[in-house]
Amino acid sequence: MSLENYTSEVLPKEFLLSYVDKNPDWGFGGLGYIVYKRTYARTLPEGGTEEWWQTVARCVNGAQKIGAKYTPEEAQKLYDMVFNLKANFAGRMLWQLGTSTVDRFGANSLLNCWAVAMRKPEDFCFLFENLMLGGGVGFSVKKEDVHELPKVKKGVNISHKATKDADFIVPDSREGWVALLKNVLDSYFHTGKSFSYSTILIRGAGEPIAGFGGTASGPRILIEGMEKISNVISTREGKKLRSIDVLDICNIIGSIVVAGNVRRSAEIAIGDPDDYHFLRAKRWDLGNIPNWRAMSNNTIAADSFEQISDSVWEGFKGNGEPYGLFNLPLAQKYGRLGEEKKDTGELVNPCAEIVLGDKECCNLSEIYLNNIQSKEELIQAATLLYKAQKAICALPFIHEETNQVVHKNMRIGVGVTGICQSLGKIDWLDSAYKTLRKFDKVWSKENGYPESIRLTTTKPSGTLSLLAGSTPGVHPGFSQYFIRRVRMSSADKLVATCRDLGYHVEYAKAFDGSEDHSTCVVSFPCSFEEGTTLAKDMKAVDQLELVKKIQTVWSDNSVSVTVYYRKEELGEIKEWLKENYANSLKTVSFLLHSDHGFAQAPYEEISEDKWKDLIGKVKSLSNVVISGGDDLEGLGCEAGVCPIK
Repeated sequence: MSLENYTSEVLPKEFLLSYVDKNPDWGFGGLGYIVYKRTYARTLPEGGTEEWWQTVARCVNGAQKIGAKYTPEEAQKLYDMVFNLKANFAGRMLWQLGTSTVDRFGANSLLNCWAVAMRKPEDFCFLFENLMLGGGVGFSVKKEDVHELPKVKKGVNISHKATKDADFIVPDSREGWVALLKNVLDSYFHTGKSFSYSTILIRGAGEPIAGFGGTASGPRILIEGMEKISNVISTREGKKLRSIDVLDICNIIGSIVVAGNVRRSAEIAIGDPDDYHFLRAKRWDLGNIPNWRAMSNNTIAADSFEQISDSVWEGFKGNGEPYGLFNLPLAQKYGRLGEEKKDTGELVNPCAEIVLGDKECCNLSEIYLNNIQSKEELIQAATLLYKAQKAICALPFIHEETNQVVHKNMRIGVGVTGICQSLGKIDWLDSAYKTLRKFDKVWSKENGYPESIRLTTTKPSGTLSLLAGSTPGVHPGFSQYFIRRVRMSSADKLVATCRDLGYHVEYAKAFDGSEDHSTCVVSFPCSFEEGTTLAKDMKAVDQLELVKKIQTVWSDNSVSVTVYYRKEELGEIKEWLKENYANSLKTVSFLLHSDHGFAQAPYEEISEDKWKDLIGKVKSLSNVVISGGDDLEGLGCEAGVCPIK
C-alpha cells in the first residue's frame, strides 16, 4: 500500500519517509518481529501484511480519528515512541485502531477484557458475545451472585435438527450464535418450553472470518457446546444452579469460542473461599476433571488471610492448579496503597490487573520501562497513551450497561513493563503517577469528561513484552536461558517457515494430554541480557515485595503477577501473606517454577550449553518473509501470559 494511505495532518509524508526503511530493535534475536507479524500485522489489500511503520501509523492516525486530539508534535512523538518500542498501545488497539471494525463495534473492538457477575441468564450471553469478539471475560460464581439466577424449569428438551423444520435457524454470524444461546437459556429459565434449532446456514469449517480474524469452525462445535450446556442445566431441574454449574457453563462457552477459531479468549472465575466444589474444580490430581475447566483461571475472593483455607494450600503444594487470590476490600478502598480512593468494582479482568464493575471493561496501554531513558520521557509516554485511552472510554459500547459504567468511571490502565530490567528506574514512577493524575484533572475538565477513577496498572504483558525483549510486567526474567513457546494455527504458513528454519514444532496438547491438531506449538531458544533480575535471584517473597512496591508507587488499579515459587518456599509465602495480605496485596496468582504439571508451558528453563546447542541448529529469524497469522497464546493468565491480543 502506498505511503499516501498512511499520511495525515499529524503524520505528514516527509515524517513517515524517515521510518519506512528502518526497524526497531526487536526482542530476543528477532522473535519479537515474528510475534508482531503473527499477531498484529494486518493483511494488505494488495497482498502480504503490514510492516511495523505501517501498523504504527495506522494506530496513531486511528487514535486521532476517535478523539485523542494530538498536536502534530505529540502525534509524531508518540509515533517515534511506539516505533522504537518505548511505548505501545494494547494489543487489541494495535490490531483494530484505524480500521472499519471500529466504526461498526465502537469501543468493543478496541478493548481487551470484560467482567460480569453471573446473576441473570442473560449474563451468559454477555460473556459469550464478548468472548466471540476476541476478548477475555472475568466472571463471578460467588454464591451471592449465582443465587440470583432463577430456578431451572422442568421438562425442557433442546434438540438440533439438520433441516429447516426447527423453531430457530441459527444465522451465520456472531450475533446468531449468541442468539441461539439466548433461546436455549430462555427455555430453561423463562418459558419452560422445549426448543429446536437448525445450523444449516452456518458456513463450513475453514472459511475465513472477517473483522476479528480467524477461520470458521463449522457448526459441529456449536452443536456439541449446546449439548454440553443443556446437560449441565438439565441436571438441576426444579432447582437453582450451583456455582460449579455456572463455572462449567461459562467454561463450555469459552471452549466453543476457542474451538471456533476465535483464539484469543480467556476467562477468570471468582469464587468463594469456602466453596467445596469450586476449590476442587481444577484438582486434576483427583481425576475426572472435564477438559473445558482448563478455560478459566480460578481465583478466590478472600477478604482476609484467615479465609485462605487448607484446601487452597493443597493447590500450592502441587495438588492441582494453584488458585489466585483477590482482596476485594483493599481494592475497593485504595488506589495506590495508602491513598484512599473509593471504588465500586467487584470483579477482575482475566489477568487481574484491573478491578471492574459488572459489565465494565479494561482499557490498557504499555510503557517499556527498560527502553525509557528519563523520568521526563516516562511522563511524556504516559500522557500521550492516556489521551488515546481516554478517547476510547468516551466511545459508544454495544451494551447500554457498559456505556453507563464506563462513561461514569472512565477507568484506564497505563501500564509499565520491563520492570526487572529497570529496578533503578522505579523511583521515577511516583512522580510520573502524580503528574498523570494532575493531567487527568485538567484534560477531563477541558474536554467534558469525568475524572478517571483509576489511571495506572501493571499488566502481564506476555505478548507485547516479546516485541521488545522485555521482562513481562513486574515479573523477573524466567531464567538467563530459556525456551519460549508460541502457539500458532496449524494452517498458518509461519509454522512451515519456523520448521524450515530448524525450530521445534509440535501439536498442542489438550488438558487430558491428547493432541490438538488445529494448533501447533513452536519453541524458540531465548536469553536475557546480563543485569536482568531473574527468577533465581528472587525468592517468592521478594517477588511479593516488588508487587507491593509497584502497587504503592504506580498502580492504582492492581498489579497482575504470577509468583513463581518452589515448594520449599511455601512456609515463607504463608508468613508473608499473614503479615501483608490485608493491607498490601490486591491480587496475586502462583505457579510452581518448574514442577507445575503443564506439558507445554510458555517458558522452560534451559542451560547455557543447551541454549548454545539449540541456537546452533536454527537459522536466523532476520529478514524472514512472513505472511501473518493467528495468535494463539499459551496457557493463559495462570502461567503469567496474557492470551488476549
